[in-house]
Amino acid sequence: MRRRTPPPPAPLPQRRGVDPVRVRLPASGPWATVREHLVERLSGAAPGAVEAMFRAGEVVGADGRPVAPDAPFEPGMFVWFHRELPEEVPVPFPLHVVHRDEHIVVVDKPHFLATTPRGTHVAETALARLRRELGLPTLSAAHRLDRLTAGLVLFTVRPEERGRYQTLFRDRRVRKEYEAVASYDPGLALPRTVRSRIVKERGVPAAREVPGEPNAVTRVDLVEHRAGDGLARYRLVPETGQTHQLRVHMSALGVPILGDPLYPVVTGPVPAGDFRRPLQLLARTLEFTDPVTGAERRFSSRRVLEAWEDPREWAER
Repeated sequence: MRRRTPPPPAPLPQRRGVDPVRVRLPASGPWATVREHLVERLSGAAPGAVEAMFRAGEVVGADGRPVAPDAPFEPGMFVWFHRELPEEVPVPFPLHVVHRDEHIVVVDKPHFLATTPRGTHVAETALARLRRELGLPTLSAAHRLDRLTAGLVLFTVRPEERGRYQTLFRDRRVRKEYEAVASYDPGLALPRTVRSRIVKERGVPAAREVPGEPNAVTRVDLVEHRAGDGLARYRLVPETGQTHQLRVHMSALGVPILGDPLYPVVTGPVPAGDFRRPLQLLARTLEFTDPVTGAERRFSSRRVLEAWEDPREWAER
């Protein structure tokens, strides 16, 4: 099998911890110039935005030199440019570094902070923020945690080692344990293992369970409950990693996680800047054998879920 040639290194520096956009021109096409291709490819950009980048010399080739507006289309050519960063409401909660060495950084992510740049969350993400705060431009995420979920996330320091850590998550060789706060149902027999088939369609905010071979498996256990407010803490151990798996399974059991805007009823996305009622889901522990050093690793979050710590204050927000 023929190996694909890796792209050349980016000739542009990061901006606010965000990498420049890299585009590889297709092998063939009707475009006479690089500019014509990018105008078509970036059709969602503001009118005249691509032409303005070329005039300003902001589209560069592998040598770092600006690509001329009339530069001929070259199949397979790489070009780079910086996207215009969207206006973002700062997430006013800190990232706590749990562990840092020459290979990995493990952080305790707050609610409402996306893990990596995506959509309207770009510079206000854990990755971009850590690159700036730690001075580590090569930092990359080995996996992702939902924006609304708090807890542990692992990042890699060296690009050449990233794949080895990502493979741990892909091959399910990382034991992950979550904690959730939801209502207490005395009729719900626990512990139990929930198995179902979950699908998530592009453009649809909520995932759903459908008939078929299970692709999502979660062990659910009751940690403790309180008679006074009818709340309980649950331990969730996923064996698979489907989108919104824990949230879907808890909702299907009749005890949806507090603060969930999607399950069991979609109430809409959480508005930017609304930090009042975070989803009461926390990635509590990560355990794995380090693929580079061979060391046994175990990390724990020190965060507490607000609805359990102070349920009255959380409910009145």
